Amino acid sequence: MATYKEIKGVTVQTVDSDPVLNVGTWASGGALNTARGSGGAAGVTTAGMIAGGDNPGGAYLANHEYYNGSAWSEQTDLSTARRYPGGGGTQTASLIMGGAVPPGDTSSNAVEQWNGSSWTEIAEMNQGRRLGRASTSGTTTAMLLFQGSDPGPGGLGINNVELWNGSSWTEVNEMNTLREGSGSNGVSTSAIAAAGLKGDNSGGTAPFNPSNVVESWNGSSWTEVSEVNTSRSYTGGGGTSNTSAVIFGGGQPVPSNGVKTEQWDGSSWTEVNDLAEGVNCLVTGSGSATDALKAGGSTTVAVTTTEEWNFPPTDSAVLVEGSIFLSGGTTLKGFGKAASVPSVAWSSGTNLPNPWYQDAGSGSSNTAALHFGGRESGSGSTAKTQTYDGSTFTEVNDMGTARRYLLGSGTQTSTLAYGGYTTTNVADVESWDGANWSTASNLNQARSEQKGIGKSATAALAIAGNPSSPSFKTEQWNGSSWTEVAEMNTSRIRCGTAGTSTASLAFLGESPGDVEKKNEEWNGSSWTEIGDLNTERYLCGSGGDGITDAMAFGGNGSLSAACEYWNGSSWAEINDLSTATYIDASAGHGSPSVMKMGGYTTTQVATVEEFTVTTATLSDITVS
Repeated sequence: MATYKEIKGVTVQTVDSDPVLNVGTWASGGALNTARGSGGAAGVTTAGMIAGGDNPGGAYLANHEYYNGSAWSEQTDLSTARRYPGGGGTQTASLIMGGAVPPGDTSSNAVEQWNGSSWTEIAEMNQGRRLGRASTSGTTTAMLLFQGSDPGPGGLGINNVELWNGSSWTEVNEMNTLREGSGSNGVSTSAIAAAGLKGDNSGGTAPFNPSNVVESWNGSSWTEVSEVNTSRSYTGGGGTSNTSAVIFGGGQPVPSNGVKTEQWDGSSWTEVNDLAEGVNCLVTGSGSATDALKAGGSTTVAVTTTEEWNFPPTDSAVLVEGSIFLSGGTTLKGFGKAASVPSVAWSSGTNLPNPWYQDAGSGSSNTAALHFGGRESGSGSTAKTQTYDGSTFTEVNDMGTARRYLLGSGTQTSTLAYGGYTTTNVADVESWDGANWSTASNLNQARSEQKGIGKSATAALAIAGNPSSPSFKTEQWNGSSWTEVAEMNTSRIRCGTAGTSTASLAFLGESPGDVEKKNEEWNGSSWTEIGDLNTERYLCGSGGDGITDAMAFGGNGSLSAACEYWNGSSWAEINDLSTATYIDASAGHGSPSVMKMGGYTTTQVATVEEFTVTTATLSDITVS
């Protein structure tokens, strides 16, 4: 038998104190002297500042405060009271830019510079704006200011970008998306704008929509990159570049104020520890992805609360999954899934309002899902839509077209529903914005009896399906139109899927005269056959992140409860569903948080099952 040292390369260590998780957490800080939201900010958790904003009575504020890591102190006021300005720099060398000023909430182009003791008005921006966002780690000689709204209240979202060189403002390349109120961070040569209100609200006739769109600035141009998991607006942000950032809080469709925090590593966003208080229009210092500050903000009123985002010190011992150590010289402890022997299994969720099958689902997890279409007990095709928060299904606005066997891609607040069957296969496409469905460009080919591919309503794949017989055809959605791309190797219907429009899997299903075990990988331009599953079936549930993380569960061929997991190279059987079903809806962009809704046994059912992988746990080890 191999020893622990042979497996791990080290012996069991003796430690004076337990190592810590290398994760960020929020902690309460000192309260502001003046309750406010919508101010400008600069600095870090131990040396921050805020200026301007508004209070519960709607008054424009000139108040300016310093933070020393534990308490706020009053400083010299701004020359001009304002709300919704941009801010950036350090505690003692900062800029406050634009914002809304009286009378009439007019967008301002005025800029004030703080030198550590007084404010000085300097060169104006080319365009007045409120709700602008800056490269908050910029300096008083190199600052990027982007997006916002203008002119006046309810004005246009803008994509105008200006660069400050210490003496003047220069217009540079515009953003791709009109927006205001995004989370932002970075420097003048490397910045991120995440989420925010997207659209045009001129005259108050067309709604702004909280979005999940993210753009990266490389010093000369903006590029759309991976979206945040939760659409939101008026959010906070911190970070020092376009490869390391954090965003938090903000207004969302449901609930109205958010606590979620997401971290960016240069390629993807990960949900991490929540704020203690849900706020929007919060004030944030520049900070970094590991050291950020949230001050004030609005719940139903402006607040004074402060929260600090911190990681363990760099010299802290960090917990590593699988580690075993003697704590304090007396207690043997282990960290990992094996330490507490958690159950990686399916558990019952809240039932659907009625038995349901041939339906569709989308969403990032089993606590943030959307359920739509299909056949409800006692009826034909339905247009009904429900959201799921992990405990409750809530009826929301119906789709425009009742249909079953439809495809879906996206999140709880931003989803694409496409194809399906009414009395015939249809090519209809609808887009969900978190509150309403609207029509979008049709598929090139009507199809049904398939699952859509994608985490986004603006980037999806429609594959295979049943136009009249099993199909090879693949269509790619770019947010406005469908394009036929490379065909699959095996024509099929009723298969499972996981991934994105550029990196995904399609597996199982029915091809002419056969039930499939085959698995194909899409790399954005072509399909390749890779490792087969263990159990052939069709009409299975599916979920997961994509080419290195996927799940197939349930299905028919012979009615099955089997669940298989794909790790990027092979399929392994893991814990079964509690009840064998098929033709169900499923949701979940990552295998730690997947769900199955409804389905069919010998009749349609309302049952919901949730799959959750327990995170690693620090536990005492008892040796007998």
